[in-house]
Amino acid sequence: MLANSAANWNRGDLDAFVADYMPGSETTYIGSRGVLRGPVAIRAAYAPRFAPGGVRDSLSFELLDVDPLAPDVLNVIATYILARHVNGRDSVTARGPTSLVMRRANGRWRIIHDHSS
Repeated sequence: MLANSAANWNRGDLDAFVADYMPGSETTYIGSRGVLRGPVAIRAAYAPRFAPGGVRDSLSFELLDVDPLAPDVLNVIATYILARHVNGRDSVTARGPTSLVMRRANGRWRIIHDHSS
């Protein structure tokens, strides 16, 4: 799911990227802007990076830990890495921890809580 999410980001497909979040206002994202509730608010926060002229560096994840919390609920700890290709090499522009609570619904894992710093 994280690899798919990064591929959607790197392809510039905001709708597919946000579709990894569970629909509904109970889905939360915590970042530098505070708490956002629901995929609509999360999409609005990311939209400027996907707009023409927006800066959206290449995204990848390093998976650190996966803890099952219930049969269809996981706590995922990872590091996100944003990199920019400059002069033939990748230069990391941002790196930080992310903690994701994911729920499997209809055979698909989706994020219900995202805390990224």
